[in-house]
Amino acid sequence: MPQGPLIYRQRIWTRITHWIWAVCLFFLLLSGLQIFNAFPSLHVGKESGFDYDNAILSVSAVEDGETLRGITRIGGWEIDTTGILGVSNSEARAFPSWATIPSRQSVGLGRVVHFFFAWILVITLAIWAVASVINGHVRDVIPTISDLRGLPRDIANHARLRFHHERRYNVLQKLAYASVLFVALPLMILTGLTMSPSFNATAPWLLDVFGGRQTARTIHFLVMVGLVGFFVVHMLMILAAGPINELRSIITGWYRIDREET
Repeated sequence: MPQGPLIYRQRIWTRITHWIWAVCLFFLLLSGLQIFNAFPSLHVGKESGFDYDNAILSVSAVEDGETLRGITRIGGWEIDTTGILGVSNSEARAFPSWATIPSRQSVGLGRVVHFFFAWILVITLAIWAVASVINGHVRDVIPTISDLRGLPRDIANHARLRFHHERRYNVLQKLAYASVLFVALPLMILTGLTMSPSFNATAPWLLDVFGGRQTARTIHFLVMVGLVGFFVVHMLMILAAGPINELRSIITGWYRIDREET
């Protein structure tokens, strides 16, 4: 644990938007899986259906005697995922009931929940962007050339679980946060809008940008998987670097740094 003084590291708008995003992404993930269950396959191109063979991933169930067996196909590979994907409570279902909102199969309610939290996410991201430009926080999450020169050293320190508690984010944190804030979340929003027929009438050029609604849906799903991966790594780094200090920072704004940083 660091032995230096407490510094005020996280501004109020950073902390508020952080927790709103956490809640939004939780509901977006589980309601998104509910929506995926209605058509449990991902395609590349502008069209999909029984007459097309352009699926890159699909989750289904096949009869095996008197039981159902879950099957996940990724490209040309076929994997038995019984007990994980494809079958839930002895019914054909891509993602199990505990992983979706609502738990029962209801695409309509899933869409209501998904769109509600999607718009909250969009508004919160806009508020964060404006506040961060005004208070200068946006510069804290953009890596500089000097930061990138120290990237190999930072990777080596993290691999050895040697963490430095500094006033500013390290280069790996900056790269991770910048990727989420400036790439992943905007990409999720744009691909989500591309899948909306009503928005297509307003901005039909988005369909051309993403190569069609089905490609946009696939990108949307893959970015979601990337965000889940980011969350897992984020939690592991918090535990490894000192959860009390990290949580105090994002709740109160105060962060204890190493003694040599004074």
